[in-house]
Amino acid sequence: MATRRVSFYLDESLSPKIVEQLRKQGVDIIRGQLRDDDSVHLERAAEMGRVACVEDDDFLKLASQGIEHAGIIKGVQNLHSIGDWVKYLRLVHAIYDADELLNDVFFVFRVD
Repeated sequence: MATRRVSFYLDESLSPKIVEQLRKQGVDIIRGQLRDDDSVHLERAAEMGRVACVEDDDFLKLASQGIEHAGIIKGVQNLHSIGDWVKYLRLVHAIYDADELLNDVFFVFRVD
């Protein structure tokens, strides 16, 4: 069975520097459009098969309502540095197959 690489959809509230750094490392990541509703972001990410990377609790509420998604990674911009995000997403990209993240929620932690 072929594996499918993880790709990411970064919520617009997070720093574009995360996208820049991960792209330099060969990670498939895009950034959402400004001012879209969280449900639109989650739906768009799911349609594209991308894991939504977010800091907004509304995404957790949407997931708890049974809305299908390609995975959610939740962090807090004020608690997690750009480096924390980059290291964690690189780790997820390196160890998971995209299908393993379907409809699951993960939380950013520091990777040393």
